Amino acid sequence: MKVVEVPVIAREEIAEGIFCLSFASEEIGKNIKPGQFVNIRIGEGLQPLLRRPFSISRSDGPVLEIIFNVVGAGTRILAGKKKDDILDILGPLGIPFGVDGEYETALIVAGGLGVAPFPFLTELLRAHSWRIETFLGARNAGQIAERFLENVHVATDDGSRGFHGTVVDLLDHYLREHPPERPKIFACGPTPMLRALTEYAIRTNIECELSLEGEMACGIGICQGCPVERVRGPKRYALVCTEGPTFNCRDVQLN
Repeated sequence: MKVVEVPVIAREEIAEGIFCLSFASEEIGKNIKPGQFVNIRIGEGLQPLLRRPFSISRSDGPVLEIIFNVVGAGTRILAGKKKDDILDILGPLGIPFGVDGEYETALIVAGGLGVAPFPFLTELLRAHSWRIETFLGARNAGQIAERFLENVHVATDDGSRGFHGTVVDLLDHYLREHPPERPKIFACGPTPMLRALTEYAIRTNIECELSLEGEMACGIGICQGCPVERVRGPKRYALVCTEGPTFNCRDVQLN
């Protein structure tokens, strides 16, 4: 884990209201794994000690990318960053996805900006020659971010593209028609989606790993701001920043 100050390489809007920002860090780039994140100090008049977590979306040597949408003052400032502006970044943080195992088909399931960690994961899965099927859900067609993904299936709330309904319903519909050999689900998205997906995975006995979001102001377990309730294990709560953000869906209770 390192704190680095690095310049912005590029920033672009890749879908409606969704931005991609890239920077380079040898220290973080050589250690980062799919599912891990960085905490960025935004500054510029905001609470200076609070950082904001962002999943690493892609990694190419030292060059790293994050994707995000504007949901508040901090991300609005980040969306306005220009080439050579300096970022204060802490990382890599968190537990990566568990890509090893006895599965044959990786089912990637993302809702909205939950797509963020999956281009990086897709690259690693592809290198191991696993079959990959990707399921993306969004409010409408303009908010689908599908760059660098594989075998993409789309669900939209308004029916403007692909399946008209939720991404979990799309997954169920697809698997009924194309049952895979020994699947494993990798998922990230809003809590209601992850809760529905957990119920589905348990009901169908599919291994499922979730990447959770949380109020990770420090990213290293000091602020205690990102607890998630455990279903099993020695402790009642886990911290998303240090014991996640990736969890077996059977280990956590999403409230």
